[in-house]
Amino acid sequence: MTIVISLGGGMMNPTGKPDIVFLRQFCGMINKSRERFGILVGGGNPARVYAGAARELGANEYDADEIAIMATKINAYLTMLGMKDSAKRIANDFKDARELSAKNRVVVMGGTIPGITTDTDAVLLAEAIGAKRLVNISKVKGIYDSDPAKNKKAKKYAKMSYNELIALANKSDQRKAGTNFVFDSVACKLAKRSRMELHFVNGKKLEMEKAIKGKKHSGTVVK
Repeated sequence: MTIVISLGGGMMNPTGKPDIVFLRQFCGMINKSRERFGILVGGGNPARVYAGAARELGANEYDADEIAIMATKINAYLTMLGMKDSAKRIANDFKDARELSAKNRVVVMGGTIPGITTDTDAVLLAEAIGAKRLVNISKVKGIYDSDPAKNKKAKKYAKMSYNELIALANKSDQRKAGTNFVFDSVACKLAKRSRMELHFVNGKKLEMEKAIKGKKHSGTVVK
């Protein structure tokens, strides 16, 4: 089975310094698995910092996106270095990822083009390599009806439909580099068209393993 993992940049690089402890755990889990993987890595704090700096220098949103994408590629390359059965370079685009996936058990990539978030990239990667399960790993335990960091009474969903996810995403997706939102609205619609099983979990090893295997976990499942 082929599974795509959307690895939030905030997990591997939360403050501007790579979290080597998490990376070793994550890469070790993938290395021990027998499944095939496509891994799409986000930019995390460095992407937000550099996108913000670009704006302060007068850059437009295209340039802010471009520099944020560079951050995702650095994170992707670092992740790739911890993989035993990965292609020895990160994929440049989805066609390249498909070719690498045909020859390697694991393929890793970062962002692609301005205006497209890594959420959308992850879903497109899954479509390109034939994955029907996508696991989104972040610091958040699942999908909530509001920001749990700001609202202590935020409700976490155990299950959601595609339409419910799309409606929630539409409220927060600003299409702006470096912003946080539940899941890109475009990614939600693409997942719906392919009937892709989505799992949202935090970075605890047991939760990640359960989601990868399609077993019950404490996060959120969308299908």
